Amino acid sequence: MNPLLDFSDLPRFSDVRPEHVEPAMDQLIAEGREAIERLATLKGAPTWETFVEPLDDANERLGRAWSQASHLNAVVNTPALREAYNAALPKVTQFFAEQGQEPRLHAAFKALAASPGFAQWPEPRRRFVENQLRDFRLSGAELAPADKARFLEIQEELAKLGSRFQDNVLDATNAFGLYVTDRNELSGIPEDVLATAAGAAVKEGREGWKLTLHQPCYGPVMQYADHHGLRERMFKANFTRASELGPEKWDNGPLMRRILELREEGARLLGYQCHAEVSLAPKMAQSPAEVLQFLRDLARRAKPFAERDMQQLREFARNELNMAEVRACDVAYVGEKLRQRRYAFSDQEVKQYFPEEAVLAGLFRVVGAIFGVTIREARAEAYHPEVRFHEVLDADGRRVGRFYLDLYAREGKRGGAWMAQAVDRRRLGARVQTPVTFLTCNFSAPVGGKPALFTHREVSTLFHEFGHGLHQLLTQVDELGVSGLNGVEWDAVELPSQFMENFIWQWDVVEPMTRHVDHGGRMPRALFDKLVAAKNFQSGMGFVRQIELGLFDMRLHCDFEPARQDMLRLLDEVRREVAVYPQPDYHRFPHHFMHIFAGGYAAGYYSYKWAEVLSSDAFGAFEERGVLDAETGRRFHREVLARGGSRPALDSFVAFRGRKPQIDALLRHNGMTASA
Repeated sequence: MNPLLDFSDLPRFSDVRPEHVEPAMDQLIAEGREAIERLATLKGAPTWETFVEPLDDANERLGRAWSQASHLNAVVNTPALREAYNAALPKVTQFFAEQGQEPRLHAAFKALAASPGFAQWPEPRRRFVENQLRDFRLSGAELAPADKARFLEIQEELAKLGSRFQDNVLDATNAFGLYVTDRNELSGIPEDVLATAAGAAVKEGREGWKLTLHQPCYGPVMQYADHHGLRERMFKANFTRASELGPEKWDNGPLMRRILELREEGARLLGYQCHAEVSLAPKMAQSPAEVLQFLRDLARRAKPFAERDMQQLREFARNELNMAEVRACDVAYVGEKLRQRRYAFSDQEVKQYFPEEAVLAGLFRVVGAIFGVTIREARAEAYHPEVRFHEVLDADGRRVGRFYLDLYAREGKRGGAWMAQAVDRRRLGARVQTPVTFLTCNFSAPVGGKPALFTHREVSTLFHEFGHGLHQLLTQVDELGVSGLNGVEWDAVELPSQFMENFIWQWDVVEPMTRHVDHGGRMPRALFDKLVAAKNFQSGMGFVRQIELGLFDMRLHCDFEPARQDMLRLLDEVRREVAVYPQPDYHRFPHHFMHIFAGGYAAGYYSYKWAEVLSSDAFGAFEERGVLDAETGRRFHREVLARGGSRPALDSFVAFRGRKPQIDALLRHNGMTASA
């Protein structure tokens, strides 16, 4: 039996081969079409039980199998798997796109919404039907036949282009290697990074060290390497990836232009002025103008702090490091030197207190304390030896969810960090199917016989992704289409993840989760106090960088003409508005901006700041009652996490906080107050 067709429990990763992907998708798509035909010709008025649940059955089977194939393609990518994935991708895209236009299904959902008693249905079911009617419209169900066909073609081509964009970034990243044989050039770089680099060189039969663009190597090099020329070479390699300044076969420039053209064409077919309006239709924000005003208001508040940050860097570099100027490739290095001087600690010193096991135990302890659950390691087939598996139990010992944890960077694994759904919660007759998720990061693996050590920033990333996981794992909604993250407005999905980041700045949380890798001692309170004092060091610069990306993304999708305008010029315009230091002419960040070209954040990158307003204000409730207050945690669980997408995100926030969100906590948490 094809292992991708086994839905009895967890994925059978050890049995999955590339040759299983396309046949499994072909069979599930055929079964899905048969189910749709049966439902479309159903006699009598549709009901939840006779129409919605059977449709969910067909779609869920395909969704679960495709989730496995997609995840494997992202984390253990091989030429054979990539070929199989890309062969199946247009078929899967076409199936769901066609379903979104199927007039008989559309009519059935309209009939459900108009049926007697619909207003008395449980809120999750009403929410799902209303979402479906909106999504039919956004899928082109109301277009003329010729326009419907063209809209389908657009969606299929966009799926292929997004996959190629992602492949090009991965290939360009993996292809780069800077080989260094002179130890002096590596001055300042942490020893654990050099040990990994030396191992990479040995693996290829080379002498010296191999530096790569994978984050566990690139980040520390830019932050610690004393050799300016080395930093500049690495910086240029990173920011010319997948562009016309590298190998032509990986140039994402033509793909980006075509993606934007197709998005604009699709939006106009639907009757919208631009793709941004389409993107915002299911979100909390109401219009591109509202988003732009929101971002520019934040920029107005944040830019003076960012300008102060940059001026301090320039003065320190000139007076203490004898540097005439601070270029873009110097910012991380000078910033680290200034932080060490000002606060008398380094990331590397802090890192020694965060071995993997202590961090995971601390994370699970926090989640248990505030949400009343227990997390324990369990057994399951995994797709790589480094992957771990855990289950989540409620206060009565009942399993509520499970997750795969894949922490380390490696060849063939997409960069970044993310959470992906493997199995969604839903009710199946008398039993409840519990959710399963993939939690993925790209941290440094163990080296030199020592456990993996995490920087404080990496601990923050882990808490962030776990917040996404909790949103999926702790849902109590039984209707598939609105359980967990399903149906949650995109500009609210970051609420639980950014909320969880706040806990790593609390002594009661951090102290128990630290253990020095050598002597086993806890982190001294004095070191933690320095860490907190430095929390908002250069936060203004980081803040306006996020605003820059949000403005670029929104303008790219609402007032940019891809056929005749230059997106790099648009980015320069945005930078002149909000950035506080220039980038070199070769800077090609958009060419690997996967969030908006291959990751679902098109005209949605503003969501990080939008949701941060929600998350900061939500955490304010814990600051008022105690950061590990169980009652506040239960309320957050009950009103936000458990509710999933079963009601508007704003309603869930108000139910938890007792009022609408306010921006004060966001500014306070980022040190942007009058007293800062």
